[in-house]
Amino acid sequence: MTILLSLQSDLGVVSRALLYASEAHAEIGQVRKYSGDPYITHPIRVLRIVQTVNQDPEVHAATLMHDVIEDTKRTKKDIIRHFRTRIANLVDEVSDVSTPQDGNRERRKEIDRLHSAEASDDGQTIKLADLLDNGEDIAEKDPKFAPTYLMEKHMLLLVLNRGDRRLHARAYEQLRRHSAFYNLQLQVT
Repeated sequence: MTILLSLQSDLGVVSRALLYASEAHAEIGQVRKYSGDPYITHPIRVLRIVQTVNQDPEVHAATLMHDVIEDTKRTKKDIIRHFRTRIANLVDEVSDVSTPQDGNRERRKEIDRLHSAEASDDGQTIKLADLLDNGEDIAEKDPKFAPTYLMEKHMLLLVLNRGDRRLHARAYEQLRRHSAFYNLQLQVT
């Protein structure tokens, strides 16, 4: 009976995170840039990637909410009120922390990259899955921005060395493929 109750509560946290993230993104009218689909389709795709390497329901919940702090009006304190502190910490770890006042795009991405470098193994795994999903979208649908994104992704992959190794390898393979398509000369190992 205890195992069943534990399993139900673990499944419940993922369902609650899906609802919470859906509401947070919808209340500001956020949709996916290239398709116009409801924004939650992206966190769901990222979750599917994470589930291939990690079975922790708290990591799954954080994955579904990975853009909530960064993109919506919800805060880390809001997430703590509704979920466990560990989940809120994971969401915070994968959120960009720079602001427009921090300078140009290059400087902001450097600040965000340093923040990502400090993320836990689970946080970096979520970030890798996010890069994989965004990488396909951007490379296929935004040829003007793709070279910039690919260079930034390359720099980020250099610091995401504690995330899941399989996702890291997939992200590098994706980077190699897209860099070749765009004729970028990145030192991809």
